[in-house]
Amino acid sequence: MIKEKKDGSVSYLHRLVRIQEPIMRVPTLAIHLDRGTDGFKVNTQTHLVPVLATSIKAELNKVAVESRGEDCGSKSSESTADNKKHHSLLLQLLAAQLGCGPNDICDFELQLCDTQPSIVAGAMKEFIFSGRLDNLCMSFCSLKALIESLSSESSLDDETGVRMVALFDHEEVGSSSAQGAGSPAMVDALSRITNSFSSSDSKLLQKAVQRSFLVSADMAHALHPNYMDKHEENHQPKLHGGFVIKHNANQRYATNSVTSFIFREIAERHNLPIQDFVVRNDVGCGSTIGPILASGVGIRTVDVGAPQLSMHSIREMCGVDDVQHSYEHLKAYFEEFSKLDAEITVDI
Repeated sequence: MIKEKKDGSVSYLHRLVRIQEPIMRVPTLAIHLDRGTDGFKVNTQTHLVPVLATSIKAELNKVAVESRGEDCGSKSSESTADNKKHHSLLLQLLAAQLGCGPNDICDFELQLCDTQPSIVAGAMKEFIFSGRLDNLCMSFCSLKALIESLSSESSLDDETGVRMVALFDHEEVGSSSAQGAGSPAMVDALSRITNSFSSSDSKLLQKAVQRSFLVSADMAHALHPNYMDKHEENHQPKLHGGFVIKHNANQRYATNSVTSFIFREIAERHNLPIQDFVVRNDVGCGSTIGPILASGVGIRTVDVGAPQLSMHSIREMCGVDDVQHSYEHLKAYFEEFSKLDAEITVDI
């Protein structure tokens, strides 16, 4: 939150900021100093404090900044920060990125992230090493597929539905926020869309939801060559093997036989690879926003994802081919779902 003074008046702006340089690091303890037999354990309160600078270097920087301010004939308060809540060095770095003074920064919320760029790697250039593949990879593929499905003027000539992508925050921390999948955002968006067609039909939203179909696309666990026993032997998704349909009898995934058939049929019609994942019965199962939206909106849902390794690591890994497979599969879904759905009769 930035304070901006202009023409004698004050206004406040919300600005996004990202510092590209690696200004902080969380150093781990050397193994020589941790000879415990229980293995490495992290105390999230005391072990994950990032190092910004040493106090000596920070003081030297403070003196240098104040000197520059005096040389320019400006008050030191304009170059240095009076904010006691945050370290002045951090505020200076943010101010330089935002193009404002340190004291113009009213408040902020920041997160640390890996500054290394994504890279195509491997001996055969077949892998992507990147932070936050889960779930930026599926976000990218779905948006690209939606855009490309509308590439010609006749793309919607035979379309009976509305093609849509919904991206939510806070999926990894429960989705219970104003912009998470547990909020009314999805229903509100659907309501506004349906009302744009007709505001007189009070049942139009309910009808639209019953005819709709949600692809909950969140990255999936590929078979790990060093931990092969972690997968059920008949359900071992492979890198380069295409989209993974996720199943769980306890509804940790929202897939059922009808929704999985629809997604699989589209793959088969386009000769795209498709895989299945069922977690081992003796291992806990993660979840997605699929069950949250399926139960909150009442919409048919299939849970899918591209296979990857090192999920939730600061540096994740997936196959190059699976990005292409995912894009092609989602594009075909956008283009052909309405026609395929009209051919299906469900026994009720």
